[in-house]
Amino acid sequence: MKRANPKKSRWQDHYSRQAKKERFPARSVYKLKEIQKKYHLIKKGDHVLDLGCYPGSWLLYAADLTGNQGQVVGIDLEPVTLQLPPHVRVYTGDILTMEDTFFKSLGNHFNLVLSDMAPATTGNKHIDSARSYQLCQAALAIAHTVLIPGGSFVCKIFHGEDFTLFINSIKSSFTKHTIFKPKSSRKASKEIFIIGLGKK
Repeated sequence: MKRANPKKSRWQDHYSRQAKKERFPARSVYKLKEIQKKYHLIKKGDHVLDLGCYPGSWLLYAADLTGNQGQVVGIDLEPVTLQLPPHVRVYTGDILTMEDTFFKSLGNHFNLVLSDMAPATTGNKHIDSARSYQLCQAALAIAHTVLIPGGSFVCKIFHGEDFTLFINSIKSSFTKHTIFKPKSSRKASKEIFIIGLGKK
């Protein structure tokens, strides 16, 4: 029987153990924590839209940062079953098929749009990156609808053939942009975060 590499096991489990200790449902919260520590995107009283919010770690963290005077809205294919603060609302649905009128009904007062969405992977890097790009473009379109001028956008993308195309879309929509790879992302992951600052 092959023995597990203790060092590798510790690396894989560290963030999961920490998330459990801090009562977050998933280790993904540390990616957002790293982004927040560096860029300070979420402030007290902010309105935040979280696309791909299941299982709710980003919702909880954003809600804590915005405080009761803020508002956090989440959307995901999977229903979020966590007990959430009163200033958090969650909708279940597919952003690729939801009507534009729904997003317009949310209002255009959001300071930040977050997208940690990822496609169901096939193992084919070309297909997976193309599907990731489709989700990113959909998230960017939503950001155009709901963000205030000067608002920010954080979007996960799988690095692939369409990466430069998406960067160009961000450049045309925001005054600044940056690329960020969290330390808490798994080493084997192709994910990277594009951050748009200052919506035009």
